[in-house]
Parts: sequence; structure tokens; C-alpha cells
Amino acid sequence: MFKRVMTEIRNPIHIEFEGQTITVEKGETVAAALMLAGHGKFRESSVTREDRGPFCLMGVCFECLVEIDGTPNRQACMTLAEDGMKIRVQKAAFEETTR
Repeated sequence: MFKRVMTEIRNPIHIEFEGQTITVEKGETVAAALMLAGHGKFRESSVTREDRGPFCLMGVCFECLVEIDGTPNRQACMTLAEDGMKIRVQKAAFEETTR
């Protein structure tokens, strides 16, 4: 569904997502890089723990939140990929309540 217009990566950099190294074009956003690599789950819903991924791709909806280099709540669609970035799925801050 999401594919690169240019088939050749001319200025490659490497990022890591959940332990997997991905080669991406310098200047791509984290969201574009991850979607081009076939990843759709960026975070878990804090209410239902359902998988969430990019929706608007312009910084409005906050569905693309990921953890980058240990810092949570980073918008993947507004962050340019940088060589050596370590990206993880944003885990839900979820508390079970007993009644």
C-alpha cells in the first residue's frame, strides 16, 4: 500500500525499529520510513491496548507516537529519521483497577 516512488535509495541511513535494522533515505520522516518497511503498529491505545498507527501524517492526530532513543511520545510523522536512531513501539501506560 505504501511504497517508495524512487526504487533506489541514494542517501542511505540506518535506523533500528524493535531490534530490526532498516535502511532508509536521508530526509524521510520516521513514520514514512517505518511504513515503507511494512510496519503499521506504532503505539498501543492507552485505553484498550489496541494497535495504533499513523493517520493524518501532519502532526494533528498523535496516532503515530513512538519511543525514539528512550524518549517516549515522539511524533513519528514530524520527526526526521537520523542515522542510528533506535525506535520502539510506544507501550500503553495502562493500570488495571480492581473494584
